[in-house]
Amino acid sequence: MLLFLDIDGVMVLAKSWKSPEFLNDGFPAFSSKATSILQSLISEEVTIILTTSHKSNFSIEEWKTIFKNRGVNIEKVKLLPENSNNLSRKDEIVNWFNVNNIRENFIIIDDDKSLNELPDFIKRNFIQTSSYIGLTEEHLETIKSIFQKNSPST
Repeated sequence: MLLFLDIDGVMVLAKSWKSPEFLNDGFPAFSSKATSILQSLISEEVTIILTTSHKSNFSIEEWKTIFKNRGVNIEKVKLLPENSNNLSRKDEIVNWFNVNNIRENFIIIDDDKSLNELPDFIKRNFIQTSSYIGLTEEHLETIKSIFQKNSPST
């Protein structure tokens, strides 16, 4: 299973009236609610693909440490390619799908409204968060529903 994950507005809440708390590694703290929900989605079968604009600022090992410092243990982390052409998030994701022929379940968790313009086969696996609230229990239920619907019957 692939989990395309944004950070700002999903794990780190965007509150214009309040600066985020930064941990010792120089990266903002995650919402405790979002952390708990993300950790519940993690298993050996899950690969996180970071879509965040911060993705190229850290190596994969540094990302693993950032997540671990915030209570999320992830073994498999990948990054969308560096966005050197300043593409929209939607175009970054569409390009990734055009290059990669995936045959596994995926979910996209992001607060970017431009992702509502994704092609239908991608958009039906898109969970849009509110940047002020982040990842919630309601999103978790929707994610589980999408995975059940997309899982082959046994």
